[in-house]
Amino acid sequence: QVQLVESGGGLVQAGTSLRLSCAASGRTFSSYTMGWFRQAPGKEREFVAALRWPGGHTFYAESVKGRFTISRDNAKNTVYLQMNSLKPEDTAVYYCAAERAFLASPTTGKYTYWGQGTQVTVSS
Repeated sequence: QVQLVESGGGLVQAGTSLRLSCAASGRTFSSYTMGWFRQAPGKEREFVAALRWPGGHTFYAESVKGRFTISRDNAKNTVYLQMNSLKPEDTAVYYCAAERAFLASPTTGKYTYWGQGTQVTVSS
């Protein structure tokens, strides 16, 4: 069983930055593919970024490529999402997800474990 707790959300102005954190329980955190998803009001949940295990390959949605960076600190059992040059359309609840099995396509929502989410609001 893996528990995920997101933090770092808030209200910011467009053009600024935020770093989201996702703290995970479990001794084998380093062997999980980690993903970030978001859901805006009235919209479906969408993929944002993923860091696949094994290999460490990263994946990004086109809408955030070049602005967001996913990373992990296995010693701290934490995955991060650095968000730069934020836009109002980035406003959403951001969810962290984890999957132990190999994911050929980490951009899909086929993750076993999910956090409760953290709100990010970007004002114009």
